[in-house]
Amino acid sequence: MKINFESFVEWDNSPFILFNNSGKILYLNHAAEILFGYVSKKELYDIALCYAPHNFGYKSTTLSLHYDSFLFHAITVGYENEEQISLRLYNTPRIKPAQKLQKEKLITTDINMLLEANIALFKTKNKNTLRLLTDQDLPPFKIDQNNFSKLLRKTLDAFRASDSIDISLKLLIGQHVIIDDKKEPIVQLSIKANGRYVDTDNEIQHLSTQSQIKSLLKEHSITLEIPLIQ
Repeated sequence: MKINFESFVEWDNSPFILFNNSGKILYLNHAAEILFGYVSKKELYDIALCYAPHNFGYKSTTLSLHYDSFLFHAITVGYENEEQISLRLYNTPRIKPAQKLQKEKLITTDINMLLEANIALFKTKNKNTLRLLTDQDLPPFKIDQNNFSKLLRKTLDAFRASDSIDISLKLLIGQHVIIDDKKEPIVQLSIKANGRYVDTDNEIQHLSTQSQIKSLLKEHSITLEIPLIQ
């Protein structure tokens, strides 16, 4: 009996890509389709070639790869002939929160209004050029307004000396987080500039953890992945 494993690969949250020997994509699963919105085909093909085994078969390598909100801790590269090579990337697990989310504190909130209110407060003390791009179709969802406003203020303040600040708010299509054994969509808030202060990074991470928000802090940006709890 011939078994078709394609559905199992498609259901996997780990991106899987099959290239031919010139870098053309022959197959990719849904997770890989999403990933290609943040990284080029050439870069992943070059990684596959770099970490390929010397002989037919496969090789797994532990390494750290970071593409926007995607974090990978290992890859497997394999090939059975000279015509095709496969790459699988393994997602870095989210750190399990130390405390359970207190849903009784959550209030259904229009995040666009909350964001704009905190930006207006930031502007009273800062004259930075600020560009805002948001998804106005995001539905209201439950959040700890007090904690999240504190987080927004700390995050924006990290960019207080930047010449210009770019802020975007969008739904991450096809991505989710598990909250109390339930899949919740993710809203991504991204703030970027030519640099930022790091003096409040620990506070930002602490406030994020309290609301089970994933914070990604880089030299020129802070990204918050917020569970869209209905």
